[in-house]
Amino acid sequence: MPHLDARSAEAAAARPLPLNRSLAVAYAADAESEAVPRSVLAEVGGRVVVQRGTVVAAIRDLARNPTPQVLVVDVTGAADPLVALDDLANVCEPDMKLLVIRERTDLGFYRDITRRVGALEYLYKPLTRDNVARLFLPVVQGRLPGSDAQVGGRVVTVTAAHGGAGATTVAVNLATQIAETSRGYVALVDLDLQNGAAALALGLAPGAGLRVALEEPQRVDELFIERTAVAVAERLRLIAADEPLEATPRPTVEGVSRLITLLRRRFNYVIVDMPNPADAALRSIYAIAQTRLLVITPSLAGLRSAARFRSMLKAVAGSEQAITVLNRAGLPGGLPPAMLVQGLGERPGPALPHLVKDMLVSANLGVPAVTRSRSFATAMLRLTREVTGLRIGHKGWLGRLFGR
Repeated sequence: MPHLDARSAEAAAARPLPLNRSLAVAYAADAESEAVPRSVLAEVGGRVVVQRGTVVAAIRDLARNPTPQVLVVDVTGAADPLVALDDLANVCEPDMKLLVIRERTDLGFYRDITRRVGALEYLYKPLTRDNVARLFLPVVQGRLPGSDAQVGGRVVTVTAAHGGAGATTVAVNLATQIAETSRGYVALVDLDLQNGAAALALGLAPGAGLRVALEEPQRVDELFIERTAVAVAERLRLIAADEPLEATPRPTVEGVSRLITLLRRRFNYVIVDMPNPADAALRSIYAIAQTRLLVITPSLAGLRSAARFRSMLKAVAGSEQAITVLNRAGLPGGLPPAMLVQGLGERPGPALPHLVKDMLVSANLGVPAVTRSRSFATAMLRLTREVTGLRIGHKGWLGRLFGR
């Protein structure tokens, strides 16, 4: 196992994902708007913090600090409130309950933030004690019907169409790039319990407990993440196993469902490196996933396996929708683009270049290729945009990543 580099060592010492968070934090842009919620929410006691600031301050603070259970945020003065709220969502844990304040009423805005951002309620200024007590206070006190429902993070499955296609490479680098660019919390789950390579690709040893979680869900509690997840970076955790080859793991549908539900409560993105073929219990994840990636190479094996994979998806999830990722594009002797389009019946999605030296060096060092190869990082960025929908700029993130 490769030694931890400086980046991994720093990650190992990073703060754990907080399990005990403050009840509520409220940001108000002006003195009057600050005074009303402070007065109304006072009956909750010291568990609520009200402070001066807008959504910009909330993004800055929550990028560094634990997410409260309830957040009240003022979008007054934001050039594009929806963009600001999207940015806020990317630094907060997915089970946070969001309440919004704005300087004017707007029914269209209310519909946008409740449907697109997941906000529970919206108040326009001037705030009144009655409105805050009627609409905000029940959420803070947990008395809103259905307020305990978990919105949950996004589940992304990554599957190799055939052996050696590079699903683990895609999963590891996608998880790394999402954690770096979105500032959201990301879980990378390697479900190949005996031959998984995600931990090796990161230069880490897997934690213990994944097999137990999949086989005996009744033993999994809220402390599962702390016991099982391995810190990769500040907001990235790895959940993997290294079971003996003579073992016979038997995941259950209940165990898979429990694991994914638990992870969705704590992470904005759950990237699942799927074995192929997977047993029936693991295949149930495809029906849960919001995004499914199929990794192929420019080969006849890739075309044949892509068709079989989509047929399986149709049977398991009721839909054959998946994003085809062409790995090792430009491989000498590989099928030409026109033949790939003809064989797939569509153009493949984002393509990742064939970079033998860069990928070999990264694999031997146990570090993600996106942290060492500008060409590969740029190509992965297109896939990351497609998976997350984030507005990620080439220059800004790549510049920070490579220290330029």
